[in-house]
Parts: sequence; structure tokens; C-alpha cells
Amino acid sequence: MSNTRSRLARATVATVLLVGAVLFSVPFLWMLSGSVKPESEVLDIPPTLWPRDFTWDNYTQLFDSLDFGVYLVNTLLVVALSLVGLLLRAMAGYGFAKFDFPAKGPIYVVVLATMMIPDQVTMIPTYLILNQLGLTNTLTGIVLPGLVSAFSVFLFRQFFSTVPNELLEAGRLDGAGEIRVFLRVVLPVSGPILAIQALLTFIASWNSFLWPLIVATDQDKYTLSVGLALLEGQYSSNYGVLMAGAAVMVLPILVVFVLCQRYVVRGFMMSGLK
Repeated sequence: MSNTRSRLARATVATVLLVGAVLFSVPFLWMLSGSVKPESEVLDIPPTLWPRDFTWDNYTQLFDSLDFGVYLVNTLLVVALSLVGLLLRAMAGYGFAKFDFPAKGPIYVVVLATMMIPDQVTMIPTYLILNQLGLTNTLTGIVLPGLVSAFSVFLFRQFFSTVPNELLEAGRLDGAGEIRVFLRVVLPVSGPILAIQALLTFIASWNSFLWPLIVATDQDKYTLSVGLALLEGQYSSNYGVLMAGAAVMVLPILVVFVLCQRYVVRGFMMSGLK
């Protein structure tokens, strides 16, 4: 009797999850479908999920007439430069986890306390500093404030605390310096946390909107998120082009997440977050 109830409960949960997944996926499928429909068909009543007249014209218009190719290249450069910050975050987390130095505890508390400060509070002073350095309206200015984050340092510190000290001592006994121990011993065993940090960095950099909008004043420095907002203002009635722009924005994140989702779970578990 208990086995029957257990199977019934699992079937009920699976059905509810399936129905929820279908409901949540309908807007996404509608967006993809609308992006390959001609403008005249997007608002047809009754609506069609699969286009009758399949076309790539919306995507062609995005990249040929609306500079989305420039926005895409800028976004990819921002993502690539942001991933360089992974090494800085890993080094900071490793230092807090494995080294003793004066005022280590208070400094770590200050680092964690910065997580309670909203990003909007620090945008004006950060902008003024970058303006003094001549880095406004540059991709470097867009990337620089996000190279290091307290949350990433915390995750790296939690993970590196689980690395056995004996492993580090073995490397030092072989004559390796601290930098070589970090690069040749610690990083190779840090695949899960590096994967999740790379994924989170990619998503944050790809979706970043407010800071690039503030820093970039020339259109050739815009990222995809800013370009999509600009597109909504210029082509508010051309839903096919809008859906194509949204698809370009969403699909890479979806693909990367599907490929890396198992590393997300492993990374959080091995970082001590349940």
C-alpha cells in the first residue's frame, strides 16, 4: 500500500512539474516562433506557434541595419575581460583560506559586509573615479568595477578551505613557490568552483544593463542589453524584430546554462552551501 502511495505521489509531482514546465516555456517558444515570422504574421488571430512563412529577415535586419553585430562583439569582449577577474577572485579566496596575515579576520568581515551595499549606491562614486582616470565611454570602464566581487571571494574561500594542507605542503617540499603551488596544485583541483564562477560571471556580464548604460555614451560602445532597450524604443511596433533581438539575448545564456548546470550543483555543494 505504501509503495502504491509513493508511486502515486511521484507521478503527481512529475505531472505538476511537467505542466509547470510547459506553461513557463510557452512565452519562450512564442518568442522564438515570432522571431522567424514576417511582421504581418506575428499578431495574427488566432495565433500560430509555428510560422506559416518562415523567414530570417528579422535577424538579417538586426545585424545589417541595427548594429547588433557591434553590440554582440562589445558584449563578448566584456564577458572575456570579466572572466579574467576569476583569477583575481580565486587568489583572494585562496589567501583568506590558507594564509594568516595581520587583521585577516576584520578584513574578511569588511569584504563580506560589502555584499550588503546595493550596487546602485556605489555607481556614482565609481563613475567619478573612472571619469578622473579617463575610462568612461570605454569597455575597460564597463568591466573594471566588476572584476572582483565579495560573493565570489566568499565562494572561493569556502571551497579552498576544503583543500587539504598536506597537498599544498607536498608542492612546497618539491620546491614550488606559492604562485606555482596555486597555479599547478590548487587550480587543477578547483574545477567545480571555477565552472560555477565562470557561469555566474558570464550571466552577470551578458545581462548587465544599468552600468554599461551609464558609462557608455557612444552607440559603438553599447552592449546587447543596452542595444535591446534602444531597439524597443525605435521598433516598438515591429514585434518580429523585437523578438529576434530578445532571442539573441537569451539563447546564449540558455545554452551555456544547460551545458553547465551539473557544475552549478557541484560547485555550490563543494563550496559548503546547502
